[in-house]
Amino acid sequence: MAWFSTPSDTVWGGQHTVKNSRDGQACQAPGHLPLCAGPRCAKRRGREVGQGVVTRHAQRGAAAIEFALILPLLLLLLIGGIDMSLALYDKAVITNASREGARAGIVARTPPISEAEIRQVVQNYTQTALVNLGTGSPPSVSVEQGSLGADLTLRVSVSYTFQGIGLGDLFSALGQPWVLSSSTVMVYE
Repeated sequence: MAWFSTPSDTVWGGQHTVKNSRDGQACQAPGHLPLCAGPRCAKRRGREVGQGVVTRHAQRGAAAIEFALILPLLLLLLIGGIDMSLALYDKAVITNASREGARAGIVARTPPISEAEIRQVVQNYTQTALVNLGTGSPPSVSVEQGSLGADLTLRVSVSYTFQGIGLGDLFSALGQPWVLSSSTVMVYE
């Protein structure tokens, strides 16, 4: 009584017949699957045991090599994603810092706030909010007064050299540091 049957093999009660297309020999090894790679089948096909037969140990070695080949790419993507996230966060921080400095400078007060105090407002904001992993230089701040038609304006510009985990250092090594900058212009009240 056959419990499994295809045109190329027949299994009867734990034994099967597999026709090898190269030499036309059939395997009669008990308990082997239709695509037989056991030692009896290998000997019948004229090969030594282990020759042409993929073992689990060899597959584990192949998986380790594949992982070793793909690991640098995965790490590059991971570190690049983290660096881009940190750069976007730091860009938002210096944008808000320039906005805070400009807001502090345009508010009507007596006596008016000096440029050094505006720089200090920006430095205080960025000192606690910027993410720098290691020795990062503080951002540079420039304050300019101007006019827009009949109105007096104040421009606060902030620039910061991003370090990050890997990409910032890579850009610095290539001679092009990654500089983030932001500028805010507000009209005096």
